[in-house]
Amino acid sequence: MAWLRPPSLSSLVRQLGFLALASAATVKYDFEIGWVTANPDGMAERSTIGINGQWPLPRIEANIGDQIIVNVLNSLGDQSTSLHFHGLFMNGSTHMDGPSQATQCPISPGSRFTYNFTIDQPGTYWYHSHDHGQYPDGLRGPLIIHDPDSPFKDDYDEELVLTVSDWYHDQMPGLLDFFISKANPTGAEPVPNSALLNDTQNLKISVEPGKRYLFRVINVGAFAGQYLWFEGHNMTIIEVDGVYHQQAEATMIYLSAAQRCSFIITARNDTSENFPIVASMDTSLFDTLPDDLNWNVTGWLTYDSTKPFPDPAVVDGDYEPFDDWTLVPWDNQTIYGEPDQSISLDVIMDNLDDGANYAFFNDITYRAPKVPTLYTALSSGELATDATVYGKYTHPFVLEKGQVVEIIVNNIDPGKHPFHLHGHHFQAVWRSEEEAGTFQDSGVTSANFSEVPMRRDTFVLYPNGNIVLRFLAYNPGVWLFHCHIEWHVQSGLMATFVEAPLDLQKSLVIPQNHKDACSAAGVPTVGNAAGNSVNYLDLSGQNVPPGLIPEGFTTRGIVALVFSIISGLLGVAVIAWYGFVGMADQPAVEPAGAGVVSPADAPVVVAEPKGPTPTEVSLVDGAGGGGTRT
Repeated sequence: MAWLRPPSLSSLVRQLGFLALASAATVKYDFEIGWVTANPDGMAERSTIGINGQWPLPRIEANIGDQIIVNVLNSLGDQSTSLHFHGLFMNGSTHMDGPSQATQCPISPGSRFTYNFTIDQPGTYWYHSHDHGQYPDGLRGPLIIHDPDSPFKDDYDEELVLTVSDWYHDQMPGLLDFFISKANPTGAEPVPNSALLNDTQNLKISVEPGKRYLFRVINVGAFAGQYLWFEGHNMTIIEVDGVYHQQAEATMIYLSAAQRCSFIITARNDTSENFPIVASMDTSLFDTLPDDLNWNVTGWLTYDSTKPFPDPAVVDGDYEPFDDWTLVPWDNQTIYGEPDQSISLDVIMDNLDDGANYAFFNDITYRAPKVPTLYTALSSGELATDATVYGKYTHPFVLEKGQVVEIIVNNIDPGKHPFHLHGHHFQAVWRSEEEAGTFQDSGVTSANFSEVPMRRDTFVLYPNGNIVLRFLAYNPGVWLFHCHIEWHVQSGLMATFVEAPLDLQKSLVIPQNHKDACSAAGVPTVGNAAGNSVNYLDLSGQNVPPGLIPEGFTTRGIVALVFSIISGLLGVAVIAWYGFVGMADQPAVEPAGAGVVSPADAPVVVAEPKGPTPTEVSLVDGAGGGGTRT
């Protein structure tokens, strides 16, 4: 009798790879990006960036292992654009990551561009413009990667996608012009006009008694973090930012801009009432609270559409959301070892000599290079490992493949900052409480770090606190690290990681349509950050921010101050003289408002929802937005 020899490991790997390829599909989307009119909060119509004449935008959906192709035509007419696929690693395809002047040239009006990449990670993601602060004008939508082998696939019956966001009635170019100007020396961020659920208000989600729903929630906003809760229901968290975690129960969660959370809600077993869904913007981020601001948006879990839709209950005291730092990853991955490279970044907001307020990592506020950073890495030969060629103001760090990299971020600012790393998940090994000061002065050591740290791609740094992140440099590419408050991206709170650039030179070829986009935009594809291709160490001509404010007063400043004081004294004297002359002839009058008492401050309550009339909104139908799957 002949014995059958068991297949070798390499044979099994080849067979499994063949099966994976056989089951994978190509999912194609044709996106014409142009202007439409929208009024999602029912308060103001405005020009909004849509796709194929529609807004809200189509959802991109695929299965793990699929190839996604997105063909873009820029029909905006007056703005360039790009698309970033937030949270996707882009293994082997860093040129598809999307940030203008980092991994590609901007897509000029009338130009075309193709994104082509293969998905090797499941989870909840989103896509958005990464060009000139553009996405808050509407260019952002969900991206969902399904996993047939999810460890939680038997724990729910249906998937629903839910976005939360802030919304502005004015367009970003005008808002940015004011935000980064001497008219706004404190750097106060524009306050949103409204909050939205699924790009509308008064959302109603039909649910069936006893059914288990997987909610994939994405904060696609520009600025505001959002507190989210479902009255009368608990959430069982299973995934954040595309990483499976062990199940954790929550009654309220907090999502900063760009964060995602997937959780299971089990519907109640009766249909006697409907329950509010409440998203509440984190107003601690706002410098002012306009009188007409409704920072809450309400929807409902609808058990019976004939029953009342109650107002949300008043929330007494401070919000107490689930602490994401306590999550444990599903795979129980322990903390990465001692770092091979440690990077310390201090978050600072300060003014430059144009009078505007800027954001800094240490002493550097980001300025885009003249040549996209990736193209510098590909064209600079052995000098690609020298951070100098990428320019001072891209704030570059060159990483070696296989390194354990540690990022320490100290917040020298009284606001929260959600930090996002492209191309990787990081381990959040430490987060201080508010007002804890810098990590270096805290007395905290690695003994205080989480032994099995949670992982995600966007993590919140608390006011005047610190965080420590670690990741493995396994993914050659150019990857940005930045605050995901869009105002802070535009004011410079960004650094660049250039990972294994010599490996990139051996493996990466830039497609012709990407080069064509550069030609149309007039952007060079060879050279250092200054566009110099003869001497890569010559950075003369690189883009630079405004200058520092000199210590003390300049001569011009002293003269201006003196004249200002003289003018002020003369003005006071004139007013006093007019008042003295007319006083003798004026009858006595009781002061206006005498005896009027200002009302006491109103209690903090969940505001009653405003906006369009309640509308049933499909969370499932139309998924994929017209993309084709083959």
